[in-house]
Amino acid sequence: MKLSGEALCGVPGGYGLEPETLETFSAELADVQRAGAEIGIVIGGGNIFRGLKGSAQGMDRTSADYMGMLATVINGIALQDAIEKQGVQTRLMTALDVRSVAEPYIRRRAIRHLEKGRIVIFVAGTGNPYFSTDTAAALRAMEIQADLLCKATKVEGVYDRDPAKFDDATMFSEMSYEYFIRERIGVMDSTAITLCRDNNMKVRVFALSTTGNIRRVVEGEPIGTLIGSTEDSPQDSPHL
Repeated sequence: MKLSGEALCGVPGGYGLEPETLETFSAELADVQRAGAEIGIVIGGGNIFRGLKGSAQGMDRTSADYMGMLATVINGIALQDAIEKQGVQTRLMTALDVRSVAEPYIRRRAIRHLEKGRIVIFVAGTGNPYFSTDTAAALRAMEIQADLLCKATKVEGVYDRDPAKFDDATMFSEMSYEYFIRERIGVMDSTAITLCRDNNMKVRVFALSTTGNIRRVVEGEPIGTLIGSTEDSPQDSPHL
């Protein structure tokens, strides 16, 4: 699952961490884990610092991206604490060397943690500047051989236009990788989707705010938008 840092602050466009939001989200994750799912989470840091924003304000892009990676470590520690309060074991794995708070990411070790029923939280993105946490999520999903990459967002799925601005916005039930890339849809960056396309990793975009949605996705309910057909189809146009 790719979880944005902004999802943890409780308020769209807000800052910091909201304890009640963390508790609610963690309780859902614990419920799904107890049902038998193996869960890996890549978390963003936009509620604390966003590298692209720092770069736009004149900061060196590499420095700004590293600051953003460290923000994800803070979020990961908070999420780990909240999940373990639900009685579920976790492991925090980082692409940057911060051994005092998280173990270094090693693919085989991550898979072993998942096999033992631990929720694994991946932080610090890929460990490299110029790559988003979306791309990190796609990469980790491939490395641990996940069945599905879930993108938890603030909206119900992918729309043909911004639903916050247009009342007649229509949600896609599914779309192809090619359509997503061609239309420059902004839910995930094109690098992440291209990586998913090249490795046949399907992506389910859904609303995190709706209680029970995580379990519904894991159980195979067709909520939100599925990105993953290899050819354009009628579903690529929500008006058909």
